[in-house]
Amino acid sequence: MVQNRNKLIELFVGNIANAVLHKVLESAIQDEGLSDYYKKEQTTSRNIAITYREKINPVDANLPEKDVKYIREKVKKKVYAELMLRISKGYKGINLDLMDKYLEELLIETRII
Repeated sequence: MVQNRNKLIELFVGNIANAVLHKVLESAIQDEGLSDYYKKEQTTSRNIAITYREKINPVDANLPEKDVKYIREKVKKKVYAELMLRISKGYKGINLDLMDKYLEELLIETRII
């Protein structure tokens, strides 16, 4: 059963990272059409992450501190790497400081912390 839990945590991390990434990108752009796309991506990833969270034990309580630390570090690394890639491609106005704020909001919302 531990293997399944680890797999679920990895899937959760990927979706939370995607949600945080799109939330940061949404706040960085002025184009309304692109903003709607990022909002839709963010919502979809958040909903999928919530589904995975419901399958990770303990369901009704916060996760153990070591899992929270692992998830937080893994998501930060993924989002930072992707944002740096986007910046190198010419994206403008990306605020890296928003990454931590949005991550904490999603971790609270999904009852990780």
